[in-house]
Amino acid sequence: MSRRADTDVADLVERARAGQARAVARLISLVEDASPLLREVMAALAPHTGRAHVVGLTGAPGVGKSTTTNALIRELRESGRRVGVLAVDPSSPFSGGALLGDRIRMGDHAEDDGVYIRSMASRGHLGGLSATTPQAARVLDAAGCDVVLVETVGVGQSEVEVAGLADTTMVLLAPGMGDGIQAAKAGILEVGDLYVVNKADRDGAEKLRRDLRSALRLGASWADRAEGDWEPPVLGAVAQSGRGIPEVVTALDEHHAWLSGGEGLALRRTRRARAEVEAIAVAALRAQWDDVGARGADLDSLAAAVAAGESDPYAAADRLVGR
Repeated sequence: MSRRADTDVADLVERARAGQARAVARLISLVEDASPLLREVMAALAPHTGRAHVVGLTGAPGVGKSTTTNALIRELRESGRRVGVLAVDPSSPFSGGALLGDRIRMGDHAEDDGVYIRSMASRGHLGGLSATTPQAARVLDAAGCDVVLVETVGVGQSEVEVAGLADTTMVLLAPGMGDGIQAAKAGILEVGDLYVVNKADRDGAEKLRRDLRSALRLGASWADRAEGDWEPPVLGAVAQSGRGIPEVVTALDEHHAWLSGGEGLALRRTRRARAEVEAIAVAALRAQWDDVGARGADLDSLAAAVAAGESDPYAAADRLVGR
């Protein structure tokens, strides 16, 4: 019997909603594998989503994203909240899977039934996320997580895609790494809802906080602020010891409350859903293009006609896709 026939999606979703880690893992595996059951899975999950606070953590390598995530889990669990974590790791050059570095560093919570941690391979996807991260976050939301932490891969300056996925985006920086300059280059001054200077016990931490506040006030988004708009705080923390983490969680809660008090949360989630629908549609179009690519002879003849001036590229493209 095929694996698809062996899978009862309705039962799997119910077990995931009951907090069974194996069922959650199976659903996320179906997402990552682009299973033929994925449409059925998403339809079954849809009525149970929209409750979790999705928090994105981004920052350059070495700022302590995984250590901070670990500290946030501990603080959130102390307040009784269920926590899901999607730690996007670099892909193994051999298997294509996640290298699991983040999951190893979060091993303190391995035996906690109120925490689910999943490492996901970026598989070459730019922006610091995996292409399947939005659907995986949807699984954790439906499984009853109160907070879903999404930690980006940590590869450089392009990790701003998480802002489109998260309700709240937290940008981590650290002193002594040239982060003030890196922030301006990466455009993270436009995407952060709060900024945390980790390793705040090091020299230069307070200066970095001052520089960040000044840069934020000079930014275009600050000039466009209206009365009552959110003002991103710049906090200090030492994630290794937990110092400052309660204040970070308070700021996350305050931002979520601010979003929920107006149209902000609905607008962000609609934007997120729009991007998700668009990505699925583009993937379907790409699959159709693969079918078109099988008609290589047609493409060659059309290309020859364009090169000879007998046709134009737009007309040739229309003929190729049957318009």
